[in-house]
This record gives sequence, C-alpha cells and structure tokens, in this order.
Amino acid sequence: MQLLTDLNAALIASLGPLGPLYAVGGLGLLLVLAMLPLMMRKSPDPLEKLRQSNLTAQATARAKEPARKMLRAGKTDKLEKFAGFLEPQNEEEMTTARLKLTRAGYRSKSAVRTFHAAQFVLGIGLLVLGVIYTLIKSQTGDMTSTNMILYTLGPAVAGYYLPRYWIDKRVESRQKEMQNGFPDALDMLLVCVEAGQSVDQAIIRVAKELEAGFPALAEEFEMVAYEVKAGKEKATVLRGFADRAGLPDISSFVTVMIQSQTFGTSIAEALRVYAADMRDKRVMRAEELANKLPTKITLGTMMFTVPPLLIILVGPSVYSMLELFKNMR
Repeated sequence: MQLLTDLNAALIASLGPLGPLYAVGGLGLLLVLAMLPLMMRKSPDPLEKLRQSNLTAQATARAKEPARKMLRAGKTDKLEKFAGFLEPQNEEEMTTARLKLTRAGYRSKSAVRTFHAAQFVLGIGLLVLGVIYTLIKSQTGDMTSTNMILYTLGPAVAGYYLPRYWIDKRVESRQKEMQNGFPDALDMLLVCVEAGQSVDQAIIRVAKELEAGFPALAEEFEMVAYEVKAGKEKATVLRGFADRAGLPDISSFVTVMIQSQTFGTSIAEALRVYAADMRDKRVMRAEELANKLPTKITLGTMMFTVPPLLIILVGPSVYSMLELFKNMR
C-alpha cells in the first residue's frame, strides 16, 4: 500500500494532478497496441491452404458468380483474419464455448467469434468512455486516485462481462422453458406413437405443436428431426440433443430411448412410464414452490405489515404518555 502511495505521489509531482489518470490511460493504450500484432498475425492453417487451392482450381466457376456473392465472400475473409485472436485456439475451450452458445440459442459457425468480438468492443469502448468521464469529472472537482481508477476501469470490466452475463441468462431461460414444456412434449409424443406414427414422425409433429408455447424445445425437436433425415445415427442425434439441452431430465429420456432401441423393447411403454415420471416431477416442483411461499409471505408480513400495525396500536399510547410527562414537568 505504501508503494502505491509513493507511486501516486511521484505521478502527481511529475505530471500534475491528473498524473495517475494519464498513467492508467497510457497503460491501457500500450496494452491495446501490444495486442494488435497478435490480432493481425495468424498462423498458417492446413485447412486454409487446402481451401485456397480449391478456390484456385475453381477460379472460372467463381468468376461467373454474382457480384453480391463475391462481396459477401470478401467480408467473410476479412472477418476470418481476426479468428486467431477472437476464437480459442485450444480445441477443448472452443468446444466448451460453442456448446454454451448453442445452449443459449446461437448456432452459427461464427457465434464464438462474435461473442468474443462483442466482449472486446464493449470493453474497449466503455474504457474510452470511462476515461472521458473521468477527465470531465476531474475538471469540475477533486478526485482521489481510487475514484479515478474505479471510474476508468469499472465500465471496461462491466462491458467485458456483460455479454457473458447475457449468455448465462439466455441459457437459464431456455433451460427453464424446456424443463417446463418437456412433460407435455412426452405426453404428445406418446399419443402420436400410440396412434401409429413412427418416432421420427412423432417428433416432427410434436415440434410443430410446441412451437407456440415452448419455442426453444420445439427448435431442439426440429433439429433432431432434421439430423435424422440427414442420415445421422439416431443414438448420436439423441446424445447431441441431450448435450445441447443440458438438463438431467432430457439426458435420462435420451438414455431410455437409446436403451429401448438397443434392446428392442416397446418405445410406447417406455414413453408411458417416463412421461408419468416427468409429470410427477413437475408436480413436485410446483409443491416445492408452494411450500416456499409461506416463508416468503411471513418475511414480507414482518417487514411491511407488523411495523405499521404497531405504530397504529401503540402510537397513541406513547403519544399520550409523552404528553403526560410533559404536563407533569
């Protein structure tokens, strides 16, 4: 702490009252300039070399494409220059980030790149705004070094973590929606299977029926139907559905479906048992929320009802006693 005080005094003595602010701004500028070469530099990628060779071989066909497609391709290449900076280079980190964005509903190939670009732009932009605000604030009155650092770096930190907070809230909202709609989806799936439809047709039908009430769950069922139509193995498709949802109930449902398909048991019977279990779980969640309600009401009653009631009941007596004591004097 003494070192920071000495450094602050040295900056004020050499650069004036705004010396600490100049030092923080200069440090941020140096960090940005130091990161620019890393942003512009991109290691050679074998897939990129192969892509370039394919583009060279198809130069004649590409020349016949409309100018709009050529312009779009050029924009994509410019964005890819920053992939080495905006995307994780570790495969495990990249897979984790892509899975989290997929659970939030962002499925595009450039979703991870866009997410990190939003973090970078918001962080730098709010850092600049914080510096401007601190300069204006310092001209109107005295500011301590702690306030200068807080006003300068606080918005930058908030801007950096704002996209992550948005993604977390989106994931929580979608998972809650899928959890609430999953028992109804199982009931409709059971009805369709017992009516004579195959599981693939039943999934398509359930996706259409759920689109109005539970769009996130309907989107996941549509994705399952499209992947099965594309020729992927059904077990792989169902496991991907469980990974995208990230819910224990859906993971258990996928396990039941895969086991039923593997051992040749009745899918309708498995759906009937599991749908009843999901309905029981939904009832238990509702009862849990209902049991929490009296505690919340009691807390609100103690805070907002009892004090006014005591004032109304005891207030006149206290006032009368004060008046009596005043008259006795």
